[in-house]
Amino acid sequence: MEYQWVKTFCIAAETLNFRKAAEKLLMSQPSVTVHIRLLEEHLGTALFERQNNRVTLSDVGKFFLPEAQQIVNNFESSVSKVHAFAQGYRRNWNIAISPLMAETILPNVLRSFMKLHPDIEISIRVEESHIIEELVEKGEVNIGVSALEAQRKYIQSIPIYEDPILFVMPFDEYDQESGPPIDVQEVLQKSYLLTHHHPVFWDHLLVKLNKHVMGLRTMKVTQAYIAKRFIQDGLGVSFLPHSIVRRELIEGKIMQPHFDLFELPSVSTYILVKNTGDLETEFIDRMSRYYFG
Repeated sequence: MEYQWVKTFCIAAETLNFRKAAEKLLMSQPSVTVHIRLLEEHLGTALFERQNNRVTLSDVGKFFLPEAQQIVNNFESSVSKVHAFAQGYRRNWNIAISPLMAETILPNVLRSFMKLHPDIEISIRVEESHIIEELVEKGEVNIGVSALEAQRKYIQSIPIYEDPILFVMPFDEYDQESGPPIDVQEVLQKSYLLTHHHPVFWDHLLVKLNKHVMGLRTMKVTQAYIAKRFIQDGLGVSFLPHSIVRRELIEGKIMQPHFDLFELPSVSTYILVKNTGDLETEFIDRMSRYYFG
């Protein structure tokens, strides 16, 4: 039994259309038909029922499908492991990180970590913070970097950084030293406020803002990097953690006016881990020593 026959069967069973299966497999439709026929001959039974140019899975086909999918998954996993071994990798290590941290924390820490461990194949999963704890608990990742503290009993939360929230707006034609004072209350009244790109502080912050700003207009933008781009393009203003906007402030792409309506909160970044081995301990240490200023 050929692997490609089984792979073709899985795609054909998924699409129930040999033409679409051929397109997905980048082969001709007659080749799909041949693969299915050869597999059926090898198994000694029909996997599809054909009526009026339509195909459906036979009872045997339905029974065989999960077995075939397992064969394909195992084969492709083995191929991936061989490729990884050929590239010098001897271990796998998985990290889940929230989109908020992916572009600020991870690249610098990973660079030095990977240099010390060239034999480790590192996989990065960018997931929302509320999902990361579950991935750590299930063992799907070795470690998580999250904006949320763990709630589950067997997951350890290690705070690694306290991040002040800043009010940021598009850069205007004046610099902050020579330009007229900026009235943040007026800016908030005239601009869209981009919200909910952080899982912790927005609900409480909006309650406070609505007490100080009449007619506040909001726009939900659930990814911080999109909110930053919108601010740069003059589409609105927002409140973002300092580490997220540090580079843009330095480069003059956005500006931080003095905010005096009330004291702004700060947020924490956490390492989530279930089992702490040597690699986890080293990674936590590197994250804890990273300079965010």
